[in-house]
Amino acid sequence: MDDVLDLLRDYNEPVPVPLDLPDEDKLVEIEEEILLPIPRDVRTFLLEASDVVYGSLEPVTAADPNSHTYLPEVTATAWAMGVPRHLLPICEDNGSYYCAEPDGEILFWRDGDMTDESWPSIWHWIRDVWLES
Repeated sequence: MDDVLDLLRDYNEPVPVPLDLPDEDKLVEIEEEILLPIPRDVRTFLLEASDVVYGSLEPVTAADPNSHTYLPEVTATAWAMGVPRHLLPICEDNGSYYCAEPDGEILFWRDGDMTDESWPSIWHWIRDVWLES
């Protein structure tokens, strides 16, 4: 995890309006809004690295309700498109979604179905997918 966090910081691209990181209270508020717990590794990502901007993918954020990557909005859209309600979307990609299982495993949902693609944790997904985008 720490290696991936270091990589994210190294790859972070400067932007005119930097993203903010949420605090623990904000994540509790979001959990109450979406009626779903945030898996531990996803929670750590949101608290420590959801301000990183890099590549072509834009993972969810949790600090700014006006952002198009705001977790509750991405979640509502994904669920409306048919993503199973027990999954927490972590990133939208052209109408497909990378989603976290309650245990933290990351799955890929595309064209109305789960694919065979998966990653053991968000850290593996960041390294293998996001940082390669």
